Amino acid sequence: MAAPVEGWDFGWLAGRAEGSEPSWSYRDLAHEHLARTEALLDVDTGGGELLASLGPLPRRTWATEGWAPNIPVARRRLEPLGVTVLPAEAGRLPLPDGSVDLILNRHGRLVAPEVRRVLRPGGVLLTQQVGSEDCADLNEMLTAPPAHARGSWTARTAEDALSAAGLHLTGVREEHPVLTFYDVGAVVYQLRLVTWQIPGFTPERYDVPLRRLHQRIRADGRIDVHAHRFLITAEWPS
Repeated sequence: MAAPVEGWDFGWLAGRAEGSEPSWSYRDLAHEHLARTEALLDVDTGGGELLASLGPLPRRTWATEGWAPNIPVARRRLEPLGVTVLPAEAGRLPLPDGSVDLILNRHGRLVAPEVRRVLRPGGVLLTQQVGSEDCADLNEMLTAPPAHARGSWTARTAEDALSAAGLHLTGVREEHPVLTFYDVGAVVYQLRLVTWQIPGFTPERYDVPLRRLHQRIRADGRIDVHAHRFLITAEWPS
């Protein structure tokens, strides 16, 4: 259901939006790698939802999380599955050198020297990242500053960092899938949920451009913006 516009009384109604998924399935790719894994690390696991869905997991599985409120949530979900959940400082993976043969990282921090350090020889990294152009169209439509410098985080910049750390790139894909909004309430919900897209966003602060966007959606029936995702597989050569 769309939220009313006139008084900006959006509450937390999501409106209607769809899309933004890339053509590959990260979950399926992770499953393929798990079949050959004895020691696994999931970086920035969040609440552990994705990792829990990949079971059965290797006997030696660790998950890191950098946001403190998520840690007890992840532990409740993952510890019954035999996973050790560890708090992680920014940029540091709290595991010994050469301790895992697969690192999964979906939308988490990607620090190439740390990836290289904790992988065993022959170990593999599978990562899906949110690129720096993600939903940048929204910032432009609402005349807001960009969330990130254009080109600052792309498949190419991640490739360069991983290669510099000594990893061998075995697969790289990058896409800009479409995310469609069918009403302005969905736009507001998105910006309240993804707070880093437009820091300090409120409907009142962006009243005028939101009303322009509302009229555009009413006229066209939708607006399309582009997500930004890239997928990399890399290995530490034997």
